[in-house]
Amino acid sequence: MALTKEFMGCSLLERSLCLSSSSSSSSDFQRKLQKNLSINPAFFVPVQPRRSVHLKKTRTFTTPVAAISEDLIKASVSATQKAVKFKVRAVLTVRKNINEDLKEQLVNHLDALTDKIGRNVVLTLLSTELDPKTKGPKRSREAVLKDWSKKSNIKAERVHYTADFTLDSDFGMPGAITVTNKHQKEFFLETITIEGFACGPVHFHCNSWVQSNKDHPGKRIFFTNQPYLPSETPEGLRVLREKELKDLRGDGKGVRKLSDRIYDFDVYNDLGNPDKCSDLVRPTLGGEQRPYPRRCRTGRVPTDTESRIEKPLPMYVPRDEQFEESKQDTFSTGRLKAVLHNLIPSLKASLSAANQDFNAFSDIDSLYSEGLLLNLGLQDGLLKKLPFPKVVSRIQESSQGLLRYDIPKILSRDKFAWLRDDEFARQAIAGVNPVTIERLQVFPPVSKLDPEIYGPQQSALKEKHIIGQINGMTVQQALEENKLYIVDYHDIYLPFLDKINSLDGRKAYATRTLFFLTPLGTLKPIAIELSLPPSGPSLRSKRVVTPPVDATSNWVWQLAKAHVCSNDAGVHQLANHWLRTHACVEPFILAAHRQLSAMHPIYKLLDPHMRYTLEINAQARQNLINADGVIESCFTPGRYCMEISAAAYKNGWRGMAVPDPTQPHGLKLLIEDYPYASDGLLIWSAIEEWVRTYVNHYYPNSSLICNDKELQSWYSESVKVGHADLAQESWWPTLTNGDDLVSVLTTIIWLASAQHAALNFGQYPYGGYVPNRPPLMRRLIPDENDPEYAVFLADPQKYFLAALPSLLQATKYMAVVDTLSTHSPDEEYLGERQQPSIWTSDADITEAFFEFSAEISRIEKEIEKRNSDPSLRNRCGAGVLPYELLAPSSEPGVTCRGVPNSVSI
Repeated sequence: MALTKEFMGCSLLERSLCLSSSSSSSSDFQRKLQKNLSINPAFFVPVQPRRSVHLKKTRTFTTPVAAISEDLIKASVSATQKAVKFKVRAVLTVRKNINEDLKEQLVNHLDALTDKIGRNVVLTLLSTELDPKTKGPKRSREAVLKDWSKKSNIKAERVHYTADFTLDSDFGMPGAITVTNKHQKEFFLETITIEGFACGPVHFHCNSWVQSNKDHPGKRIFFTNQPYLPSETPEGLRVLREKELKDLRGDGKGVRKLSDRIYDFDVYNDLGNPDKCSDLVRPTLGGEQRPYPRRCRTGRVPTDTESRIEKPLPMYVPRDEQFEESKQDTFSTGRLKAVLHNLIPSLKASLSAANQDFNAFSDIDSLYSEGLLLNLGLQDGLLKKLPFPKVVSRIQESSQGLLRYDIPKILSRDKFAWLRDDEFARQAIAGVNPVTIERLQVFPPVSKLDPEIYGPQQSALKEKHIIGQINGMTVQQALEENKLYIVDYHDIYLPFLDKINSLDGRKAYATRTLFFLTPLGTLKPIAIELSLPPSGPSLRSKRVVTPPVDATSNWVWQLAKAHVCSNDAGVHQLANHWLRTHACVEPFILAAHRQLSAMHPIYKLLDPHMRYTLEINAQARQNLINADGVIESCFTPGRYCMEISAAAYKNGWRGMAVPDPTQPHGLKLLIEDYPYASDGLLIWSAIEEWVRTYVNHYYPNSSLICNDKELQSWYSESVKVGHADLAQESWWPTLTNGDDLVSVLTTIIWLASAQHAALNFGQYPYGGYVPNRPPLMRRLIPDENDPEYAVFLADPQKYFLAALPSLLQATKYMAVVDTLSTHSPDEEYLGERQQPSIWTSDADITEAFFEFSAEISRIEKEIEKRNSDPSLRNRCGAGVLPYELLAPSSEPGVTCRGVPNSVSI
């Protein structure tokens, strides 16, 4: 409680009650107030000595304090023992849009005028206690928000309004408030603070759009920041709690309006658009044939009579899940940047067929140094043709503007790092996709695919391929001493290769890459297996490439590594990034809104980790993973991208650690200098400790968990509906005790924050230089019997560049991953949250949260220390990038660091 006061401060009334005991008048006043207002003495909280707490710096929002005169209270308590009236004041913080268009300005003026004649914002305060007459919660008289018309022209981001309530002395504690918006336009209600109760300020953590009555008749309900388990809900709030959840679930019918706040499930049946073109038919993801997580239902079905929503029309997500203004500005700027970069290469390509490919590495370098238009001498002419006059003027004001790409971080320390084998291997454990490498347990590797369909399960890798590269060990010794590791994409790609390789401009292998762990703790690649379906030429179905010994084998090796990186880019984007963070977390978010009241402590815990996820996933369905979208255009699998994602859904996680109770986290990493894993363990443990403290506080025994109907309904619906296709798997926890709940919550928070950050924010820093990480390949590697072999020998550099994405594909991909790697200015990072001192009224939890925040700060310093340790060669050395993807904080922009609370981009 003391720590809460440190951050919240005392209200004017509370300060008047906390005077020195030597003041007899103050003491008499306290006694009269307690006696006449029938208020429990426990509500009077004495001032505690302030404690020095070292906390992580977070963005805070000033909570307005409504002053109440002591004379008003004294006048109230001067009455007899009969019920008397007293006043409290509500202060509402409304967040306004700064960049309003003309239509919004006109509506604002109309609302200001009609507010004067009674079309107001009306509030009613509800008690936690039942009214014996109505059998519902005790209610205040309606109060009208003051000065709306007077403050209509204020340009501040936040505007504060007040409303006064007159209450009976037996009103009890406030538990909820209703808000009726009689204006024409919605408004965003951030917080409500009520002053005048003896317990101090009462806070409502709203953060919600309040719709106009004409669009959504009825009253919006907001609850105080006091958490309640369902069984502990005060009698006055029980019906309200159930009604709010019922409204959020909806009835599962009809097309959703953009202003709705309804959360429901559906399969991914909106990725294709057969009404537009037969080539845009795509299979439904979700169901027995193609298992997949569920997404937010919009009510629109892609049939012959109703097309899916195409951009620029918006895709439905519940109103409170949509991007706020600053986030939308950042995202729109990035999208516009992508449009410009896509348009310009298209124009360039139309000028000359020779411009389809990069002719030299200098062509790629010019994207960063000169930009496309300057290089062509067409800047002024093309800018005049662009349909973005305001943006064009902004571009012209800057010599760099939006027409030149930033230098990716991979080039910042060593321009040629991407060519080195040690960097190729380092990125497997410290790059943008460090989660697919695993210890090799059987040599040669064995496929799990059906041999009658996909050929022999045995790999073409033999001992002769690697024996000279494993420091004199036998293969069996290397296996037993955990020295051999593999990145294996054989089984996920092989079933799709015939289809992929029949696409225009797409050529792929199913790859396996073997690494050896050196005595220095670094990895070196020792063999790459390239597989094609057995239906092809028998001599080419499996091919092993080893490190080069001459010029020709050097270029073959570089092409083989590029194909591995292309495989890796696809698995990273489709399985590890999109599927296992974005898509897998969404059902838990939908179920949380449907089954957990805003009063539920677990909802309050998860709240910051759900921010923006439904919106970014909807944007992805419309622009990225849809038929002919960015992912299909830029990645090797093309139109089969999402089918590969669905095929990966059933596969489990891979381990790179063994249990070891002597280690700080109970695990021993097989590769000690494994930056993603070693930093990740720090963050995982901090999240787990915070969650355990939280869970133990509200659930001191297992029976409370088992009997919590909302909690059990949330988890059951997340699994049985949101992940219905895998609901029967044995690895789901049963949620019968505290350890189960801690495990489930820690995993969700980890996936939404650290795991997503590690997989997302390095996309442009590593992939922005396409040769380092080509998202697709257009040519196979020729052998001596191929007609292309002579072309390859004559100009291997030209052949290599022709195998990479075209200029149009590369610049489109670069623009998109640039946007996805960008932090917005309003981002909230792990250890931060909106209104950090008032999101809950539980002082013990508030203090525990700030301890968690402080631990995250300590972890950040430890990561900085590790990145300066020369013995850790995978994160420190000449030309080596530090591993900062799990460093918790970040500035806005592309920084290759920062762990947001949620999947927000």
